[in-house]
Amino acid sequence: MAYDPDNVFARIIRGELPSDRVYEDEDFLAFRDISPAAPVHIIIVPRRERVTSTADLTDADAPWAGRMLVLASRIAREQGVEAGGYRLLLNCGADGGQTVPHLHLHLLGGRALRGFG
Repeated sequence: MAYDPDNVFARIIRGELPSDRVYEDEDFLAFRDISPAAPVHIIIVPRRERVTSTADLTDADAPWAGRMLVLASRIAREQGVEAGGYRLLLNCGADGGQTVPHLHLHLLGGRALRGFG
């Protein structure tokens, strides 16, 4: 999957498309999914271009990729789903269910989630 600089998440990052933002800083943007799969469904994206999926990550990306996980935990706490539990989901490639060619992390919670061990 090649990176498309006009993918929907890049356009949201640039402010070309509206989003219900719950967090942003110089490295990340987090916003509510427009078609939520759970009561809380937030997408966390790095502001970095050219990172299509986890398959593109290298050892040099470990510091910011780790911060993305820590940020997800913080957002889960702020959204009130930490105590009951939540799911973090990273899709990688077409067979992994990825539809947008920009690395992104789904934070899902607010109800019991089934289907994965």
